[in-house]
Amino acid sequence: MKAIKHTISCSWITLQRQTTQIVLVLFVLFGTLVAKAQKDAVDWVNLYIGTGNGPIGYGGTMPFVTPPFGMTNWTAQTRQNKLSVVSYHYADTTISGFMGTHQPAIWMGDYGYVTLMPEIGELKTNPEDRKLAFTHADEIARPDYYSVWMNAGGQRRIRTEMTATERCAYLRFTFPANDSSSVIVEASRPGVAGFAHVDSAAREITGYNPDRTDAGLGPLKLPNFKGYFVVQFRKAFSDSGVYGAMMQQAGVATGAYAKFKTTEGEIVEARVGTSFISVEQARENLKAEMPAWDFDAVQRELRATWNEKLGRIAVEGATDDQRRIVYTALYHALLYPRIFSEHGRYYSAFDDTVHQGVSYTAYSIWDTFRAEHSLLSLMAPERVDGMIGALLQNYQEGGWMPKWPNPSYTNIMIGTHADSLVAEAINKHFRGFDYKLAWDAVYKDAMTPPDGDTTRRWADREPHTPYEARGGLTYLKKLGYIPVDKTAEAASRTLEDSYDDWCVAEVAKALGKTDEYNFFRNRSLNYQHLFNKATGFMQGKNADGSWADPNDGWTEGNTWVYTWAVMHDIPGLMQLMGGRENYNAKLDEHFRGGHNVHGNEPSHHYGYLYDYSGQPWKTQAKVREIAAAEYANLPSGIDGDDDCGQMSAWYLFTALGFYPVNPASGDYMIGSPLFTKMTLRLANGNLFTVSAENNSAKNVYIQSATLNGKPLTIPVIRYDDIVAGASLKLVMGPAPSRWAADWNPAPLKTSAQVSQK
Repeated sequence: MKAIKHTISCSWITLQRQTTQIVLVLFVLFGTLVAKAQKDAVDWVNLYIGTGNGPIGYGGTMPFVTPPFGMTNWTAQTRQNKLSVVSYHYADTTISGFMGTHQPAIWMGDYGYVTLMPEIGELKTNPEDRKLAFTHADEIARPDYYSVWMNAGGQRRIRTEMTATERCAYLRFTFPANDSSSVIVEASRPGVAGFAHVDSAAREITGYNPDRTDAGLGPLKLPNFKGYFVVQFRKAFSDSGVYGAMMQQAGVATGAYAKFKTTEGEIVEARVGTSFISVEQARENLKAEMPAWDFDAVQRELRATWNEKLGRIAVEGATDDQRRIVYTALYHALLYPRIFSEHGRYYSAFDDTVHQGVSYTAYSIWDTFRAEHSLLSLMAPERVDGMIGALLQNYQEGGWMPKWPNPSYTNIMIGTHADSLVAEAINKHFRGFDYKLAWDAVYKDAMTPPDGDTTRRWADREPHTPYEARGGLTYLKKLGYIPVDKTAEAASRTLEDSYDDWCVAEVAKALGKTDEYNFFRNRSLNYQHLFNKATGFMQGKNADGSWADPNDGWTEGNTWVYTWAVMHDIPGLMQLMGGRENYNAKLDEHFRGGHNVHGNEPSHHYGYLYDYSGQPWKTQAKVREIAAAEYANLPSGIDGDDDCGQMSAWYLFTALGFYPVNPASGDYMIGSPLFTKMTLRLANGNLFTVSAENNSAKNVYIQSATLNGKPLTIPVIRYDDIVAGASLKLVMGPAPSRWAADWNPAPLKTSAQVSQK
């Protein structure tokens, strides 16, 4: 997923380095001044973090006006988004529209989108022709409200304001005096057979957009898929019409327009309902979510929603910049997965029909299983049952739980890490989904090879293949590993499938399936087949058992990255390496040699690995170092695609002082909290606090720890401790201590060894 990102980031940095540096300085000064006067949690969110290139990276984020987990996100459109391009970039100086988008990340495309744009004078439907200049000085961007003044020429300006609900948007356009003010509604782009209709008597424009990028990736055609919309105006039209109808192949977009005669400063209001069920459902969504023409009321409600959510974290001892990073990270983490149902019904992008129930989509699971979903179990537990239930519905409707639904199967990335999400939810005592159905789904992932498994390479983003599931599983069941000469990315697959097998074993244990538990627990040790004792690294194998080229068989990484990927059995990996001393020396070399690439998710838990090997003080120093280097209150403040909240989740956990190395286990490994105190206001009414006495940029090392007043001598805290309400108190100092250095966790054993205990 990151390959596209790094190419784009490098080119932007090269082309715009000098301009970016100047903008960044002004950006920080402005942000600091504004922050001093604000108190609400929502006001600490900096929507520009991740939207621009610079010295740290490009997060591929967008300044969305939307509720937490909103179905449709609203943003100014500074460029035409597509796979590898998102709608908004901080360096851009023109706007071509205001978009209801469903694109979750730069490397994943959009679907069912709709765009509005105010204009004066001659009607301009082409995005290049309709662009209007703007500056960030004339822009306000918050989760609950967006506003921008655009230069319409001749000293005339047009203002757009936006606020939103889960499925709808409310826009206000402020026009100059003009006999030909207009709002265009772009239903679809050139080459896409969209539809638009005007009902001037009802002051309404309706239509649909059938475009979806995943149609070029996954196996399902979905002839019924459409993104429907209803746009209602408060002011009567002076004229209206459609454009581009029946001309899609001629390179003309499809849409409609409404014209108005406006006086100086007159506001034209529009409400937009979206749906994946029907135009009528879009209209019903509007009735349910925006029953009155009251922009301010909608905005107040959205602001209150965000303040409640963001207010679940309280921070003490943070600078203004750090506070902005914290609340922006939480905002980003609370965007995904997005709701995909509409007041009790949902369109399924797996069987192309409408069902009763709750649904979610935009799970970047290869990224987000590592920490994002673990964060949601603490910050939005009320959503977890529905999110797991949605994956199980996808299984029933499409045959498999998806690995990256957007909204259908995409076959992007490897493994079946939905198994991890299910196991984590079960181990954290969520009960609002069918455990038997969950077992059926994870068992199929683990035991059923995908169609054509031995005749396909399963290359990344290979178009129109059957659902990939665990590509190469046929070989793994015979050999204990996936051979590099048979299946693409085979070494990475073997290691990640081993973790997923551990997760399947956990589901079996919860259902009392002892034989299955033992089987999958044993199979989770398959990672050992790839450890080359002669080199001390993981290495792919060929079908004949010979070692493959050390550079072959990896996805978005190499042997340095994947040697440490054994999330469920770090002590077992340490044993393979010959014990603590060898393990620590190699981990030192990993960081010293620049092999830790934090901008990509496989490296996210590596800073915490010294906790297992008697040197937790190195974890404490390393995670502080990574947090300082990889995150900032800047447009370039995320080093790499945020990936639906995973990069942000890493920062939030690290700020709290702990991280889920094995997310499905419910264990969190302790690092070094960034601030003197953080409090989680949990949904069950309990408080969890982390206090760090003497904490500072220099005092990064834990000297002692207590949990609820009792000494804590291991570098681990459990989910159950957190949700019960607890106080973790740490005493910090400038030099390493022996705190938690004597912890010596045992490696996983095979079931036969376990039974002999």
